[in-house]
Amino acid sequence: MKSRKTLSNWLTNRYLLILRNEENFAEKSTISFTYAKLILITFSLLIVIMIGSLYLSSTLMAQWFDPRHELILMDRNLVDLADKVDSLETQMKKKDQFISNIQRVLIGEISTDDSAFHYDQDKTVSSTIEPIPAIDSQFRKDFEASEMTFLSVSNSMTQEMEGQYFYSPIEGMVTTEFNIQDEHYGIDVVSKSNEPVKSVAEGTIIFADWTQESGNVIAIQHRGNIISVYKHNSALLKKVGNFVTAGQVIAIIGNTGEFTTGPHLHFELWYNGNPVDPEEFISF
Repeated sequence: MKSRKTLSNWLTNRYLLILRNEENFAEKSTISFTYAKLILITFSLLIVIMIGSLYLSSTLMAQWFDPRHELILMDRNLVDLADKVDSLETQMKKKDQFISNIQRVLIGEISTDDSAFHYDQDKTVSSTIEPIPAIDSQFRKDFEASEMTFLSVSNSMTQEMEGQYFYSPIEGMVTTEFNIQDEHYGIDVVSKSNEPVKSVAEGTIIFADWTQESGNVIAIQHRGNIISVYKHNSALLKKVGNFVTAGQVIAIIGNTGEFTTGPHLHFELWYNGNPVDPEEFISF
């Protein structure tokens, strides 16, 4: 009578798997196992495969297995784009407000003593999206021809300006020199008719319009609190907000405005709201 096998015996009985050469029946390898060991190994492999599948489905293969993957990526991209749009909108509002303030100052609607025009001269001026320090009442005076007294340029300011390199705005002859006492805050340069007027350095156009006294005027904000002004042009080739490089053509010489005797360029250079002699820094 055969003995009845129990589950314990079935799991613990040892078996031998022999691998032989099919041609000569030579024994190649033997593997000893029990069903308990075989079940344990199989179960372990299944656990490893499941863990690996879960990891891949949530990382490398998420786009194939997770239906929410595309939605999650789109949400992230939308959040990033919204942040960028908000930042750009803020910067554009600041830039538009600055340009609006400059234009209102030039036409006399507001004073540069207003709190919107207080700034720290020690701060670095950005040439792109950071608000550019506003020109003060001295610059407004030159456009409105009102009476006021200018501060003379200090030696330290002159030294800082000497560290800048400027292109000549036009080739010609200087007929009227810089003279603060006579309230002539720039120089007059006579040149050929239709001669192009060039930017002395890279910067942003902050004013480009017609004025009764100076005709077609264009002004550029440069780095280091420097502003260059070009008056009496026959035509303006750039608009407010345009960025120009050094030597780029911005206008055409002309004879527009009051008190002009012929085609010439009235050129001014300002540093921290004070006029400086252009001939000290530029060869004409």
